[in-house]
Amino acid sequence: MNASKDRQVTVTAKDLPLHCPQPDSPLWSRHPRVFLDVLKTGTAICPYCSTQYHFSGEKPKGHH
Repeated sequence: MNASKDRQVTVTAKDLPLHCPQPDSPLWSRHPRVFLDVLKTGTAICPYCSTQYHFSGEKPKGHH
């Protein structure tokens, strides 16, 4: 995972709860885990590495 401002990741309901860094991130690019609410607006930005997450698909039941 490249921790740059240009990093954009599309996530779906199966990726929830969303946290950064993702499990497949190389060890050298990891930072403290932070959980992100991507369902509220459809996007979330990691405060550590500025990766932008975009939600795609149907929201899980119980979320508006």
